[in-house]
Amino acid sequence: MMESSSRGRWGRDPLGSPGLPGGPGLPHLCPASHSSVLAGLCSEACLLHRPHCDSPPLLRAGSTGKNKPPVCRKAPQQLSKTVARSLGDLKACRGTRGLVARFLQRPKRSLKVKGFGGSVTDSAAINILSLPEQAQEHLLRSYFSEEGLEYNLIRIPMASCDFSLHAYTYDDVAFDYELAHFSLRDEDTKLKIPVLHRALAMTKRPLSLYASPWTSPTWMKTSESFTGKGTLKGQAGDKYHKTWANYFVRFLDEYAKHNLTFWAVTAENEPSAGLINNYPFQCLGFTAEQQRDFIAQDLGPALANSSHRGIRLIILDDNRLHLPHWAKVVLEDEKAARYVHGIGIHWYLDFIGPIKDTVVPTHELFPDYFILATEACIGAHFWERDVILGCWERGNQYSHSILMNLNHFVAGWTDWNLALDLEGGPNWVENYVDSPIIVDSSEGIFYKQPMFYHMGHFSKFIPEGSQRVGLVASKESKKTDLEYSAFLRPDGAVAIVVLNRSPQNVTFGLADTVGLIEAMAPANSIQTYLWRRQ
Repeated sequence: MMESSSRGRWGRDPLGSPGLPGGPGLPHLCPASHSSVLAGLCSEACLLHRPHCDSPPLLRAGSTGKNKPPVCRKAPQQLSKTVARSLGDLKACRGTRGLVARFLQRPKRSLKVKGFGGSVTDSAAINILSLPEQAQEHLLRSYFSEEGLEYNLIRIPMASCDFSLHAYTYDDVAFDYELAHFSLRDEDTKLKIPVLHRALAMTKRPLSLYASPWTSPTWMKTSESFTGKGTLKGQAGDKYHKTWANYFVRFLDEYAKHNLTFWAVTAENEPSAGLINNYPFQCLGFTAEQQRDFIAQDLGPALANSSHRGIRLIILDDNRLHLPHWAKVVLEDEKAARYVHGIGIHWYLDFIGPIKDTVVPTHELFPDYFILATEACIGAHFWERDVILGCWERGNQYSHSILMNLNHFVAGWTDWNLALDLEGGPNWVENYVDSPIIVDSSEGIFYKQPMFYHMGHFSKFIPEGSQRVGLVASKESKKTDLEYSAFLRPDGAVAIVVLNRSPQNVTFGLADTVGLIEAMAPANSIQTYLWRRQ
């Protein structure tokens, strides 16, 4: 059994009990009572600038019922955390008032997990590479190595986005229909590509890269501007659309020259943004009908006829409230649908697009297409603070969203920037947001936030290929505030993530064919249970 306690030697306490006073140039700090731990990963906003005790013990599912891995929770006083690991046998299953895992009755179309990860934007790469070499290595290992969170998904903007120092594309020479002037920028060759190579070198799991464009070159757009309302000039099948489709292929070609192969591309980041007047940063508008025709006549054939014909194509890549309409328009068209593999969703308007009205009917209509959460971050709404160091509630928001998605046919979840600065940038239009890792380059240090540790409960213990299985709750446990999801992993182990966002401890049991675990979810905690079934 692995359990966290509120005191110990894991990590340093950068904030102290009263918290570091917020002042000019410093992000807001959550109260010092907020804290987190993941299998030995340390405090509420863990300060790191040299290797130390932050790495968790390497966890393996032991013999039947041996391991109860990590718990993250708020602690009342001390920010420094520890994890005690003890092994105990499963008890005989004589009934329980808790959750009952019915692993032998998993659905015929059981969800297979693609994975979890984050995005290497220009800003993320700038922040990572601003650290001393040793700290850079530690940060990247924290995300990608076996002793870290073991991310297996990375999203990469195709040229610039708002998290860049300026707006640019790979061919800003007007009317270059042959893309003779297409070339990667320093942001690729000196920032993103080196970071990607280092991540690939340290991971033991297959790492899937996928790319998303924010805007085409301005000479292809009706607005002739990177920002504001604007679509591609002309109509599907014409020279503008053919050139834009070939731009995708050239991007993949150029990255391939750097030994980087992509698992997928999205047809456009937030295509609805480019239909909004005065939109403040890079965008390119498409209606569902325009995306359908572009894929059927231009992008689909261009990818299929290239050396990247095995790449997956993801539609929408926008807020889920566009579903199921967007999917019906594109996927009910046979010419477009044959090129499409999945549907991407963002979380920013989830509060007005309930998952049961959007994602669920989409899955029921098109069960052969995967649904992937492709972007999420906190601080993007005008009513939210940008960076709040050590905010446990923001970790809760991540886990709540991930569990909700996994329980409703979504195959994975991708965070936005891997790392940002104390302001939540850089961002050329000052659209600052929060991130699981915050870098203070002036001190050569970085902070790991509760969001980081919450992400680890999924990315580390639910590997690609895991299948979601049923958990049936007793009448008593249905009255609790626990949120949970269960998975049968490729190695035969079971992983169950349990989130308790309530202020009360909740006792429960987990029953499987091999026995019973009697457990307790502390108030404001997240836990992952892991055991082998035989």
